[in-house]
Amino acid sequence: MLQLLRRNGNDDRAADASEQPKQTAPRPSIGLALGGGAARGFAHIGVLRVLQANGIVPDVIVGTSIGAVVGGCYILGQLGAFEEWARHLTARGVLSYLDISFGGSGFISGGRLAARLEETLGDAMIEQLPRQFAVIATELGTGHEIWLTRGRMVDAMRASYALPGIFNPIRIGGRWLVDGALVNPVPVSAARALGARLVIAVNLNSDLLGHGVTISDHGSDEEDLKAVREMRERPTGLRQFLNPEYLLKRQFMSAPGRPNIAHVMTDAFNIMQDRVTRSRLAGDPPDVLVSPRMGKIGLFDFHRAKEAIAIGEQSAHKAVPEIVEALSALT
Repeated sequence: MLQLLRRNGNDDRAADASEQPKQTAPRPSIGLALGGGAARGFAHIGVLRVLQANGIVPDVIVGTSIGAVVGGCYILGQLGAFEEWARHLTARGVLSYLDISFGGSGFISGGRLAARLEETLGDAMIEQLPRQFAVIATELGTGHEIWLTRGRMVDAMRASYALPGIFNPIRIGGRWLVDGALVNPVPVSAARALGARLVIAVNLNSDLLGHGVTISDHGSDEEDLKAVREMRERPTGLRQFLNPEYLLKRQFMSAPGRPNIAHVMTDAFNIMQDRVTRSRLAGDPPDVLVSPRMGKIGLFDFHRAKEAIAIGEQSAHKAVPEIVEALSALT
């Protein structure tokens, strides 16, 4: 009789266990690393729209440069206002934000653009946001990679997009900071460090310059010798500064086979971002990489926001199945 009671008791417990609903594992925390790329960063808007439409909501957002701006607007529920502003930017409208500075540490002071950001974001503090957020910047002098995780969002954003030579550096907490893309263009490492189990990264520089090669045997040619002869015939000493036409052509005007200042700065920044991005992603790859094809949009083509947003949407749609699969594997 005792054995029978024990057996029935076991059967009852087995029946009770089978009737209880199965508990599903919690969803892994999602991190979103939004890379830098100036005007190409409007593609982040399209990526976020598609992720949101598919129920993919990040718990951690880390942004560099324009990625910090878009990510911050998203967290504060201001992505719609930012998108509306971006879509209506024109070439003339972009110029209205360029407050030229001749006495500072950059060509543009950045005050007008900061004022526009403050209209949208106010005095929001990073540490008071509803989810984790970090902004990447670079310290002048030391080259330290700085993760801004507290303080005013607008100040952090200004530091993160302060492209050297273009915008003035920003002083935060006793450090002079410039563009975070110098050290970490796609901040996957920061997203992981802040607790993200699955990291989605958006790289805006995947098709800008190709993969680059080493040319191991190169030297001068006849064109170089011709250039040397022309240089010797140019005005020297004070005479060259008394020739404004010569100075203008030398510094700002494009010439066949000779880049101007804008081309040099843009190409140098693109090369730097391409090399640093590939190096960082190789050492710490994301779980899912979204790579909008942004090669046809220039670094300062802010008036082409509609195209950039559409490209971001296309790339995000392609990445959604991979994201869903990765989430399923971790759940």
